[in-house]
Amino acid sequence: MRVNKVLVTGANGQLGWELQQAAKVNSNFEFIFLDRNAMDLSNPNDLLKTVESYAPSAIINTAAYTAVDKAETEKALAHTINAEAVAELATIAKNKQIPFITFSTDYVFSGNAAIPYVTDTQLAPINYYGKTKADGEQMALAANPDSIIIRTSWVFSSHGNNFVKTMIRLMKERDSLNIVGDQQGRPTYAKDLASASIQILNTLNQGVSVKGIYHYANTGETTWFDFAQKIKELAGLDCNLTPINSDQFPAPAKRPNYSVLDTQKIEKELNLNIPHWETALKDCIEKLATA
Repeated sequence: MRVNKVLVTGANGQLGWELQQAAKVNSNFEFIFLDRNAMDLSNPNDLLKTVESYAPSAIINTAAYTAVDKAETEKALAHTINAEAVAELATIAKNKQIPFITFSTDYVFSGNAAIPYVTDTQLAPINYYGKTKADGEQMALAANPDSIIIRTSWVFSSHGNNFVKTMIRLMKERDSLNIVGDQQGRPTYAKDLASASIQILNTLNQGVSVKGIYHYANTGETTWFDFAQKIKELAGLDCNLTPINSDQFPAPAKRPNYSVLDTQKIEKELNLNIPHWETALKDCIEKLATA
């Protein structure tokens, strides 16, 4: 079946919003954007009825429970949204014989590696949020082996709540900040991830098989501290930044020391040229400045 009508969950999240912006200049597809009020993943039993009312030819699930620290106590809710609902959407897509794309996280890994994580690295979630996303991956693939799962990391955008916007706000409010400097990863611009998602749809319409697990993040590795330094530079802010270790910034959920994702598979299969995170950050900060 050719993809022409795409149902997108999580319309108000960073990725959902960036897909809305991309849809404005992409005439290949008709997009249906649904927020939590229109499609609530905390009620998996209601999802089939909603999907059938729109009759899409593809589903992109950008909705998720993303409160990493709260997931340590709101376990049932986090698991329902990130695992059970994802499995239900995968099942619906299989029964309708339509593509299903959903998103996962670097937190499905232990964070103890020294080289970038490839897609078939053994899962060892570092916290309960990571466990819900790992369960969601496995349950989706068990229900529908054609599911497309994209793991990503350190997502930012000019929309929503994220590290970039938080840093800009705090640097304007304070003279100095302590930033974790011993965690390494790859930032991901939701705008670029949205473009890659649309590229998947185009590739499917060319009759090329796309299924299973992929990694997507902007190129280049960094730490939160160096990320913050670059935000400060590009935003032209004056705030003294000091690197600290993770143990000086305790949080309910453990964070990975190293969560660099290897993106060679998606680059090769989709012929993607992924921008460097600094280029992406510059674009994002320019958008924030003109907003």
